[in-house]
Amino acid sequence: MNAIVQSEIDALHPKSEYDRRGFLKTSLSAGFAAAVLPVSAQTIATTTDGLEAMEIKIPTASGDIPGYCAAPASGSGFPVVLVVQEIFGVHEHIRDVCRRFAKLGYMAIAPEMYFRQGDVSKIANIPDIMPIVAKVPDAQVMSDLDAAVAYAAKTGKANADKVAITGFCWGGRITWLYAAHNAKVKAGGAWYGRVTGPKSENNPAHPIDVAAKINGEVLGLYGAADGGIPNDTVENMRNALKAAGKFNNIISYPDTPHAFHADYRPSYRKPQADDAWAKLTAHFAKHLKG
Repeated sequence: MNAIVQSEIDALHPKSEYDRRGFLKTSLSAGFAAAVLPVSAQTIATTTDGLEAMEIKIPTASGDIPGYCAAPASGSGFPVVLVVQEIFGVHEHIRDVCRRFAKLGYMAIAPEMYFRQGDVSKIANIPDIMPIVAKVPDAQVMSDLDAAVAYAAKTGKANADKVAITGFCWGGRITWLYAAHNAKVKAGGAWYGRVTGPKSENNPAHPIDVAAKINGEVLGLYGAADGGIPNDTVENMRNALKAAGKFNNIISYPDTPHAFHADYRPSYRKPQADDAWAKLTAHFAKHLKG
C-alpha cells in the first residue's frame, strides 16, 4: 500500500482489518451487479498498472462505510474526484471509472451510498432495487461524501481543497446536490441525473431547487432521447442556472438514450460517451489542475 501513507491508514483501521494482501476488508461485492448481467462485449477494463487501487473503509459519524479508492502509485497532492454510483452500487463499472480518473492523476473515491439500507449487488431485478434506493436520505449521502473528502485528506496523498464530483443516473442527481452542499467543489459532471421530481422526507429538494446555491462549475451530460428525463426538465434546469448567474453548460446529445456512458450495457453509445468523457476530463483539468 505504498501510495497511501501507511501511518494514516493504520490510525484509521486496526491491522486486524487487513486481509493477507494488505487490502481492507469491506462488504463491497466483486464484479458487476447481478441486475446488469450479462455485460456487453464493449465493456472497458482499466488496469491497475501504475495505480494504488483498493477497497477502503470510510469513517463516518455513524460508523465505517465501504468504498473504493484509486490514485497514482507515487506522488502526492492529487485533486479529489468523488465518483457517485448508479442505482447498482459501487460495482465494477464504478470502480473502473475511479481507475480511469486515477490514470489522469486524481485520487478518485466511490463511497457505497446504500450501505446502511441494503446490498443491491445481488438483486437481479431492477424494480426490486428501487425500494432500497428510496430509503437513502439525501442528508446521509451529503454527509458520507463529506466523510470521503475527509478520508482523502487524512491519507496525506490528496489535496482535499481541490474537489470535483461526478455521478451517473442516481449519482447524477447527487452531483448537482453535492455541488450546492460543499463550498470546496470546484467542478462537477452530472451524467443524466434527474433535476426535478416528487419530494419526500428523504428527498426534500432536487437540483432545480438548489440551482442558486451550486458551487464550482457543473457540466451536465444528458441524452436527448432519455425516456426517464424529459427534455423540458433539462431545459428548466438550464434556465434556473442562468437566472441564478451560475455556470450553465448542459449538453444534450441528440438521439441518445439514458446511460449512454455505461459501456457494459446495451444503452452505451461510444461516440457520445467518448465526447462527453473528453469534455468532462478537460473541465476537471481546468478547474483542479490549472
